[in-house]
Amino acid sequence: MTKRLFLVRHCESTGQEAAAPLTAVGQAQAVRLADYLETVGVDLLVASPHTRAQQSIAPLAQRLGLAVEIEPRLAERVLSAAPLAQWREAIRQSFVDLDLAWPGGESSRTAMARGRAAIDALLARPQHVPVVVTHGNLMTLLLRSFAPQFGFESWECLSNPDVYCIAVLGEHIEVSRTWVPSLTAPGPSNSVSLPSPGPNNGMEPTP
Repeated sequence: MTKRLFLVRHCESTGQEAAAPLTAVGQAQAVRLADYLETVGVDLLVASPHTRAQQSIAPLAQRLGLAVEIEPRLAERVLSAAPLAQWREAIRQSFVDLDLAWPGGESSRTAMARGRAAIDALLARPQHVPVVVTHGNLMTLLLRSFAPQFGFESWECLSNPDVYCIAVLGEHIEVSRTWVPSLTAPGPSNSVSLPSPGPNNGMEPTP
C-alpha cells in the first residue's frame, strides 16, 4: 500500500523565536491548511516543538480529533548562535557546502541528518498518511535528502504555508509539491520520481 507523508512548512508567524506565535494572517492560513488536508486520510500529526508549527496544525488536529506529537528533531535548523548581517548569503553558502557551519550553528549535513532520522522513523510506523509540520530551511534540506536538486533557490520559493508530499510507492519515492494557493484540495504538482534511498538514506555522501 502506498504511504504518503505530507511535509508542511508552518504558516506566517510573528518572528523566528521558538515561542513566536502565528500572525492573524497565519491563523487564517492554518484554517485553510486544515481545509486542504482534512480529506486526504490523515492518521498521524507530528510537529516541531516551535509554537508556530504547533499552531499551524491545530485546526486540523481539532477537526480530526487527533493529538499532535512533538518531535524535537523537526525544529528549525540553527544557522548561527548570533544573528548574521548577511544571513541570506550565509544560507546560500550552506547549500553549496553542506559541511559549512557558522559559529554556534549546525551545518546543512548535520541538520539534514537529524531531520531525516525523524522522517525515516515516521515512515517506518504503521500509519499511512502522516502530516509533519516543520520549518523552511529544514524542510528544504529534508527534500534535498530525497532529491538533490532541492537547494537554495527551492528554499527561496517556499511559501507560508507550503506542502510537499513524499509518496513511497514500492521501490520508488515520489516527491511533489501539492500546495497551490488557489486550490482547496491537494493535487500533484512539480513531481519528482526517484528510486528508494539506499544505505545512505538518500543523502549526499560525505566527501
